[in-house]
Amino acid sequence: MAQQTNAPLPDGIEIAGYRIVKKIASGGFSIVYLAYDEHNQPVAIKEYLPSNLALRNIGQLAPIIQPENLQAFRSGLKCFFEEGRALARIIHPNVVRVLNFFRANDTVYMVMGYESGMSLQQHILRNRENVRSVGASEIVSERMTRRVFRHVMNGLREVHSNKLLHLDLKPANIYLRHDGTPILLDFGAARQTLTADAPRLFPMYTPGFAAPELYQKNAQLGPWTDIYAVGACIFACMAGSPPQPSDARQQHDKMKAAFKALRGAYSDDLVDITEWCLRLSPLERPQSVFALQRRLSSKVPERKKTGMFGQVSKAFKELVMKGRQRERMTEMSSSSVFRTNLDGTQVDHTK
Repeated sequence: MAQQTNAPLPDGIEIAGYRIVKKIASGGFSIVYLAYDEHNQPVAIKEYLPSNLALRNIGQLAPIIQPENLQAFRSGLKCFFEEGRALARIIHPNVVRVLNFFRANDTVYMVMGYESGMSLQQHILRNRENVRSVGASEIVSERMTRRVFRHVMNGLREVHSNKLLHLDLKPANIYLRHDGTPILLDFGAARQTLTADAPRLFPMYTPGFAAPELYQKNAQLGPWTDIYAVGACIFACMAGSPPQPSDARQQHDKMKAAFKALRGAYSDDLVDITEWCLRLSPLERPQSVFALQRRLSSKVPERKKTGMFGQVSKAFKELVMKGRQRERMTEMSSSSVFRTNLDGTQVDHTK
């Protein structure tokens, strides 16, 4: 079944004691709403509604599911529900807080804490313009990158200790509070199960951030799979765009030149850490979050300043501009993995 756009629940409707205010994000797997609970506290509610399995038109509450898609829909619904139950056990400042989950309208809803701020993706996009317009030497400063990902590692360690994997780590799913501390959002475990159970479904990984094993059927996944995505996110903080997709790298790897262009704008240590995470072979990557966290916690090395018109800065700017050109080409053919709506909400970048 081809992907389609599902109608959101109508604004103002009440469901299980929550009043829906508006849709704040949507994608091929789910719709997220801003809502208020019975105490008038804001929450985010995520509705399981895979667009390649179910259809909901304007004015409807329950989706229409064709008989041939019913088994896959129920399988994904069960995984979504179990994921919510597992996440509800995790109470950590760097992991989205699941407050409740319930069944309604022939699907499942996950209620999460709502916090104001912006995604790391939005922060990167905003800062990327500074490199182009005023000649800044860094898109996201090395000090901030290390600080953010030390916190991300804390949250990811807690997730892994609960025998869960994130499987969809990308800048759009790392939310920055106003104080700069990150929260991990939008876990992709249920989507990966959907893909495994029904190979005909559209894959739900995000090119550039997905490890090569996510492209392979029945490949062994583990902490090293999330660690690849961490490396891709750090690369995006430095380069302003995603790294080359891992499936394309296996055919013709262009990342060596990209890493070289980052040296000088960022420390060799941080570039080496990123390169380590982005190894195509799972066995060559850090095998645990703790191993990576120790490297990220090292002191930011002092490095020689380079003028904005120096050779290193020129290579860095060229890398940033190439990333922008790739995105424009991608937008012409489909959609970019680095795109936000005008109102600042994220869309599903796997479409």
